Amino acid sequence: MQKKMLLGDEAIAQAGIDAGMSGIYAYPGTPSTEIMEYVQRSADAKEKSIHSLWSANEKTAMEAAIGMSYCGKRAMVCMKHVGMNVAADAFINSAITGVNGGLLVLVADDPSMHSSQNEQDSRFYSKFAMTPAFEPSNQQEAYDMVFSGFDLSEKLSVPVLMRITTRMAHSRTGVSLRTKRQQNELRLPDDPRQYVLLPAIARQRYKNLLSLQGKIEQEAVSSGYNLFIDGPDASLGVIACGLAFNYLMENYDDGCCPHPVVKIVQYPVPASLVEQLTDKCKKILVLEDGYPLVEEQLKGLIPNPAFEVIGRLTGDVPRDGELNPDIIGHALGLPQPNAIPVPDIVVNRPPALCKGCGHTDLFYALNEALQGHTPGRVFSDIGCYTLGALPPYQAINSCVDMGAAITMAKGAADAGLFPAVAVIGDSTFTHSGITGLLDIIIEDAPVTIIISDNLTTGMTGGQQSSACGLIEKIVLGLGLSEDRLKVVTPLKKYHDENVKILREALQHKGTSVVVFRRECIQTAIRRKSILKQ
Repeated sequence: MQKKMLLGDEAIAQAGIDAGMSGIYAYPGTPSTEIMEYVQRSADAKEKSIHSLWSANEKTAMEAAIGMSYCGKRAMVCMKHVGMNVAADAFINSAITGVNGGLLVLVADDPSMHSSQNEQDSRFYSKFAMTPAFEPSNQQEAYDMVFSGFDLSEKLSVPVLMRITTRMAHSRTGVSLRTKRQQNELRLPDDPRQYVLLPAIARQRYKNLLSLQGKIEQEAVSSGYNLFIDGPDASLGVIACGLAFNYLMENYDDGCCPHPVVKIVQYPVPASLVEQLTDKCKKILVLEDGYPLVEEQLKGLIPNPAFEVIGRLTGDVPRDGELNPDIIGHALGLPQPNAIPVPDIVVNRPPALCKGCGHTDLFYALNEALQGHTPGRVFSDIGCYTLGALPPYQAINSCVDMGAAITMAKGAADAGLFPAVAVIGDSTFTHSGITGLLDIIIEDAPVTIIISDNLTTGMTGGQQSSACGLIEKIVLGLGLSEDRLKVVTPLKKYHDENVKILREALQHKGTSVVVFRRECIQTAIRRKSILKQ
């Protein structure tokens, strides 16, 4: 059996290739980005003609994957947790339409917010949509669960969600590969009307989804992924979900916990396994990386509970942040290793824009153009340029969600703020800024929109941006008059000219768009390095 050293993300990607998927759809977002990138680099995926181009956003990715599944093919869609909010409409409705080919929805959560705006637990989406979900405890399970996910999706004709976290995505170990499968043949659904969610059809489809819940729970018991592991010390029972199971076992040299343990890596929560634990133990510690989803559910699963539940809600496990073996050891009452203090020579280094980044020249020009105006009028977005909130620039005042720069600026203008400014990146603009700009143009709202175009999706490593070569056409196509669109180059030698253009735009009592365009310094370095070879 072939074995590879793989990141969790890479194990999932390799499994998709091996399990016969025909397409993978995604928008880059840490910690999920490497899944798509691995497929794009794979010679095997190219030979199999697996579709692997980036989508404009997570919603379009989800809908394209549903379309591929409609044709009987296996499809995977990948995103980070906040991207699931963008894809939620399509995902939740896909549970009601059902699927034809296997449909696996991979969501990478980021507890502790290493590179995210919030902590969010995507298991709730599966519970809300009433679909099966997997949460692997190690990279081998992540690989195997892709096969199981496609099988379960096709067996029950429902989408399957797979949730991982940052540590799973970005840690590496040996993974044993399975025999490769062929892709499905093109096959349209027996009843295409199942995808037409008119109320009369949707009501029947919803009843069908409800009727599957017993089978979905039974699969969580019979698959073999969820386990009851007995132990001699019943003074405490432990429920360990996903990666928390690995953290639990790391506290014991022999890898054996003395307490009875229920390992949960497939959802919904299997009541029968939980009952085995609560029959033996009157105190249950719940370990889950994310929200207290199982902890909250636990008492509702068991009629007339006669046991105590401890975990995140009780403070025995911290309410926020990602888990680790030390946190779990503390919750178990185990002796804690003496922490090694960080030497004074190690200085905190906050993130910063790269030297030579075009965003730098943009912010210097914007700050100068806004001199004489009160602060607090620049709304921004998610990307490298969010670092403009930090010294030495301190140029932006918001970062809420993808595309919010433009619509927040409009709302501020509606409230009477003038000038109101939006700063948004090229990839974020095509992800979810276009519709906000359409609202502004329709009203000719007094907003200055700055699109910082570095010709790539820079923050996640330089992926292809859907905006490349299209920004002016999109803006004019939305209805902006040509004289209100300016394109400038953010370089020091053009600073005075750029300030002048910005000041004119800021004074205009209607909509103006200024595109600051210069290639990302990192992609430029890589491109020049390739040309030299």
